[in-house]
Amino acid sequence: MSEAAAGLPAGPGAVACAGCGSELPGALLACPACQRLVHADTLRRLAEEASAAAGSGDSPAALALWRRALELVPPDSRQSRQIAERVSSLSLEIEARGGDTAVAGPPPGTVWARWLAPLGVAGLVLWKFKFVLVLVLTKAKLLVVGLTKSSTLFSILLSFAVYWTAWGWRFAAGLLASMYVHEIGHVAALQKLGIRATAPMFVPGLGAFVRMEQYPADAREDARVGLAGPVWGLGAALAAWAVWRGTGAPFWGGVAHAAAWLNLFNLLPVWQLDGGRGMRALSRPERWLVVATMGGAFWATGEGLLLLLLVAAGWRALAGEPGPGDRRALGELVVLVAALAALCTIELPGLAAP
Repeated sequence: MSEAAAGLPAGPGAVACAGCGSELPGALLACPACQRLVHADTLRRLAEEASAAAGSGDSPAALALWRRALELVPPDSRQSRQIAERVSSLSLEIEARGGDTAVAGPPPGTVWARWLAPLGVAGLVLWKFKFVLVLVLTKAKLLVVGLTKSSTLFSILLSFAVYWTAWGWRFAAGLLASMYVHEIGHVAALQKLGIRATAPMFVPGLGAFVRMEQYPADAREDARVGLAGPVWGLGAALAAWAVWRGTGAPFWGGVAHAAAWLNLFNLLPVWQLDGGRGMRALSRPERWLVVATMGGAFWATGEGLLLLLLVAAGWRALAGEPGPGDRRALGELVVLVAALAALCTIELPGLAAP
């Protein structure tokens, strides 16, 4: 913002500064001449709507409005820091209010409480998985709505055709269903945090992804979004395991194994994979606990993928910039690694179509 605006040519997207009348390209967020915010009127309206939403108890709507406001101020400005602090505070408030079972643990005095209390955060996460079925039922609308997006539906059908050719239609359908549940986990977390994102897209041979149109305000939010996919993915793998145990149908065991392996791979703490986003929030001691869990899981299961996770996590613990610390992200990572590694011990049956 150190360059003068007066000398900038007025393009098709140019606007006039309401403060000094200078012609500004549409991409500028503040006038370099008088420092007035270009979208000041819109910001006031968003602030009023966010306050009204918060006053009526609709905190997620208020959070989404403040995120929109954050896009309309210069990233390094005082206003940006103030709005970012409000976003983080409101996000924490929503999480602490209980729209999340990982915050509220098992009721005191119950059998579950007596068994899980000594496990601390990991116990709370296990309590959360007790409600996987309830979670799927309450989010059934979200699971169905995702399939109404043409981009999602067409990419699923394309992937289905490819996987059907390789492994048969039943395994292809089960595998894609587990991948879809994983992606909807991300979508659910993004919606809860008021973060705009695209519908899930599937790429044959490479998996699926959801592209964020806004970014988490801090490492804690990034961990919530990143780990939500494997949490839901574990639920899908456990459901396939339960059907396999109940029916003895081999391909369900194959789906459970494949779903677990894919979700375990996503816990690799590198780049933008889910494990990297979860690890970003952890302090150095918490990271070493994750490393120890991966080492123990490898010793217990012999799953080769865990060696790769172990090396990457060890590097992040040793040389990576430590995060602020996040007990919930730590608990989720520990339980996910242990449970997914255990599911990877299921022997894969022959999957080719007859």
